[in-house]
Amino acid sequence: MRRLTKKKALTLVKELDAFPKVPESYVESTASGGTVSLIAFSLMAILAFLEFFVYRDTWMKYEYEVDKDFGSKLRINVDITVAMRCQYIGADVLDLAETMVASDGLKYEPVSNIHIHCSFTLYSSTLLHIIVIAFLTVKSFTSNFRDDSSTSLHACRIHGHLYVNKVAGNFHITVGKSIPHPRGHAHLAALVSHDSYNFSHRIDHLSFGEDLPGIISPLDGTEKVSADSNHIFQYFITIVPTKLNTYRVSAETHQYSVTEQDRAINHAAGSHGVSGIFMKYDINSLMVKVTEQHMPLWQFLVRLCGIIGGIFSTTGMIHGIVGFLVDVICCRLKMGVYRQLKVNNTQLTLHSKYWISMGIYERANLYRFQ
Repeated sequence: MRRLTKKKALTLVKELDAFPKVPESYVESTASGGTVSLIAFSLMAILAFLEFFVYRDTWMKYEYEVDKDFGSKLRINVDITVAMRCQYIGADVLDLAETMVASDGLKYEPVSNIHIHCSFTLYSSTLLHIIVIAFLTVKSFTSNFRDDSSTSLHACRIHGHLYVNKVAGNFHITVGKSIPHPRGHAHLAALVSHDSYNFSHRIDHLSFGEDLPGIISPLDGTEKVSADSNHIFQYFITIVPTKLNTYRVSAETHQYSVTEQDRAINHAAGSHGVSGIFMKYDINSLMVKVTEQHMPLWQFLVRLCGIIGGIFSTTGMIHGIVGFLVDVICCRLKMGVYRQLKVNNTQLTLHSKYWISMGIYERANLYRFQ
C-alpha cells in the first residue's frame, strides 16, 4: 500500500511538471538560433555588469521636518582676516533677544599685510578674478595697508568659535572693543582715528554647527577690498539645520545660504550706518535630513533575474516572429513556382493527347483502306 501511495504521489508530481524535458532527437539547432543566442548572452552579460555597478553605488535621500530642538546652542566657526590692527577692532554677537555673547572663544592674532597679499589670490577660481585682484592689490592695498619699517603687523586674524542661542542674531566686527550696555552693547570707537578705518577682509572660513571635513561653506574664500575708509559690508545669512546620516559620518550640522551687499558711508549723501562687517543670520524652522541609501541585496537579485528572463523571453519571441515571416515569404515563393510547373505540365499533357489522338486517327484510316 505504501509503495502504491508513493507511486501515485510521484505520478502526480510528474503531471504537475511545468518544465518538461524535450528529447534531443526532437530539437533542431540552426545558425540563426545560435546567432540570436550569442546576442542574448552578450546583452545579459553587459546589463548584469552595469547592474552590479548600480548595486554598489549609493545615493542621498532628502527629507524635511520641523526642527523641534530650540533649547540647544548654535556654534559659529569663524576665521576672518581684517586689514586693521587687533587693538582697533572688536567682534561679538547680539541676538534677537538683545543678549550679547562675549567673544571669549575668539582669538585675535596680529598678521602682516604681506601675508594677506600672498594669500589674496588663493581662492581665485577664474583668470578674470585673478586680474582684478592683482589690480586692486597694487592700487588699493598699497594705500590701505601702510607698510612701515618699524611696525609690520597691520592686519588682524580673528578665529575660533562661539556658542549662541538658537535665535536670529547679528555677528559683527567693527571699530573698538565691545562693552556691556543696559540697552544692548556699545563699542569704544572714539579713541580710534577715522583715517585708520579699513575693513578690507578675507573670510577663510565661516560655518555653523559641527565643523565637518569635506563641507564647503558659501563664504569660504570671500575677499572684499574697501576703497573708502568708512565702508560697511553686510551678509544676510539663512541657516538650515541639517541632520547627516551616512555610512561614514553621522552628525548634526547646519548649512546656509547668503546674500551680500556693501556700500560707502556718507552721511551727507544719506548713506548712514556704522563701518564694519555685519553678518545677520536667521535660522530656518525646517530641518533637512540627509540619509545615504544603498540598494538591498534582494532587490539586486530581483532586478538581475528580470534582466536575464526578460532578454531570454524577448529574443525568443523576436526569433520566432522573424522565423515565421521568413517561412511565410519562402512558402509564397514556392507556391508560385509550383503553380508555373503545374500549368506547364497541363499544357504538355494536352499536347501529347492531341498527337496521340492524331496517330490513332491515321492508323484507323490505314486499316480502312486496306
